[in-house]
Amino acid sequence: MEITKICCIGAGYVGGPTMAVIAQKCPHIQVTVVDLNEQRIKDWNDPNTDNIPIYEPGLSEIVAEARGRNLFFSTEVEKAIDEAQVIFISVNTPTKTYGKGKGMAADLKYIELCARQIAKVAKQNKIVVEKSTLPVRTAEAIKSILDNTGNGVQFQILSNPEFLAEGTAITDLLNPDRILIGGDTTPDGEEAINALVNVYANWVSKDKILTTNVWSSELSKLTANAFLAQRISSINAMSELCEKTGADVNEVAKAIGMDSRIGPKFLKASVGFGGSCFQKDILNLVYIAKTYGLNEVADYWEQVIIMNDHQKRRFSSKIVQTLYNTVADKKITFLGWAFKKDTNDTRESAAIYVADDLINEQAKISVYDPKVSKNKMLSDLDYLETRSAEKNLEALTILNDPYEACKNAHAIAVLTEWDEFTTYDWKRIYDSMHKPAFVFDGRNILDAKKLESIGFVYNGIGS
Repeated sequence: MEITKICCIGAGYVGGPTMAVIAQKCPHIQVTVVDLNEQRIKDWNDPNTDNIPIYEPGLSEIVAEARGRNLFFSTEVEKAIDEAQVIFISVNTPTKTYGKGKGMAADLKYIELCARQIAKVAKQNKIVVEKSTLPVRTAEAIKSILDNTGNGVQFQILSNPEFLAEGTAITDLLNPDRILIGGDTTPDGEEAINALVNVYANWVSKDKILTTNVWSSELSKLTANAFLAQRISSINAMSELCEKTGADVNEVAKAIGMDSRIGPKFLKASVGFGGSCFQKDILNLVYIAKTYGLNEVADYWEQVIIMNDHQKRRFSSKIVQTLYNTVADKKITFLGWAFKKDTNDTRESAAIYVADDLINEQAKISVYDPKVSKNKMLSDLDYLETRSAEKNLEALTILNDPYEACKNAHAIAVLTEWDEFTTYDWKRIYDSMHKPAFVFDGRNILDAKKLESIGFVYNGIGS
């Protein structure tokens, strides 16, 4: 089977960039990204590609090249499903906020809605690809819905998880460590797998394209995120010990990272990890383990989340303790709100929880982030439902100028590792602040000695 038409349901952080790269690298394939959110599709179709809804370095240029040629963004979901040979499902799978599995299990209602819509519309055989991160054996449920509610056509279900890091998603797509495709070990399943392999083979060498059974593929994604998050929680656990013993976590991380068995990646101590994947996927893994009665396995992985939550609380507590045990009516400036640099994604960002803690202590928070909007920051706080939207609006001031944000502050907290923060005129910032002027570097990106020579009281993580 030669693929000439692809549809992707979901124009979010995974679907948009992935389909843009496929379209750029496969000009012979028509790629249509569909979403029911009319504003999101309108933004993807903005004539100025710098205004597309997702900020990723290199993405706007790829969209500009492919859009209108063989890359299309549309709200006509059923038309795109009908025309496509391959349908990627790339919709949100948030943690359940209700019912059985609340707070841990993945909410699969959007996945089921997609499956039922595909079943209703499809008149020819289709390959359906799970792109969203899903619990193991979800493919079984999708196939059951498609086979029992469809029009008698044949569906092959493939698992093709994404391994993208926000901020480097385009690089990860153009030069992936591996492409993972799971499917049935039947002749029809093998044919479907090979069809998708041949799409990626337009720019990825075949020795980097792994094929497995569908269950292994689904579980590999959860496992990869669990292992990466585990490394962050491990080094953050050591950062607290370093602070008590006089060791330096950066020196410890460098020493162990030079061990070829361990390696240096994901050993950067910080205020804690965020993003849409790590916490959600580990909680999902914990829930799956518990449903099979594997309580020790569940407890092991849950500790990664417990440690991450502790690190965020520890950071906000340290600010309060250092500022003489009160931050009431004091201005605390946050540099950064996104969960990491080079993205406008704020999901599970440490900044949200640190801000929430400090507002509970009656602090006044001033924020500067180069890519996150005021409305997004306020909606992040409102989502926690700790207090009224009016109170959040009163406590949070969002500014477009970092120097203005820092003016008259009692302390600065670095919550995102944006490169620009290291280039500021810190003497100018110091002169504009209340004294003593405190810096809490939640990402260990600033030059501590330089700041201390200016006069700042510097507090990093793990030293």
